[in-house]
Amino acid sequence: MITTTLYHHIRLTILEARHKVVATINVAMLEAYWQIGGYIVEEEQQGKHRAEYGKNLIRHLAEKLSEEFGNAYSERNLLYCKQFYHTFPIFDALRQELTWTHYRCLLNVENKKERAFYIQESIANHWSTRALDRQIKSLYYERLLSSQNRDELRKTGNP
Repeated sequence: MITTTLYHHIRLTILEARHKVVATINVAMLEAYWQIGGYIVEEEQQGKHRAEYGKNLIRHLAEKLSEEFGNAYSERNLLYCKQFYHTFPIFDALRQELTWTHYRCLLNVENKKERAFYIQESIANHWSTRALDRQIKSLYYERLLSSQNRDELRKTGNP
C-alpha cells in the first residue's frame, strides 16, 4: 500500500518533468523558427538591403521541406518564420514564456509599444493564444490607452 504523501511527491515530480520538457521544446522550436526566418532573409537578400526575389525560393523550399517534415513547413509557415525574424531581430530578447502560436498572433501587431504591451500582459495574466488573439482583435490596448487618456484629460480639466 502506498501513502498519499509518496504518491503526491512522485506525481508532482512527473508533472514538473513534463513541464520542463514542454518548455525546453518550446524554446528549441522558437529558436529553430527564428533561425529559419534568418536563413531565408539572408538567402533572399544576399547582402543587399532588400530582397529582389523570394516567392519562388520560399515556394520551392516549402515543397522540399514539407515532403520531409510535413505541413509545419508550408509556404505560409515559412513566411511566418521570415516575418518572425524581421519583427523580433534579437533572439535573446524573445520571451520564453510565450509559444510560437503567441508570437504568430503578435506578428499582426505592427506598433512596437502595443506589441510589447501584449507580450507583458500575456505573461502576467497567463493568456492562452486564444485570449491573446481575442484581446488583440478587440483592440484592448487602444481601449485601455484611450481610457487612460480620458482620465488624464479629466485631471487636467481639459475636455
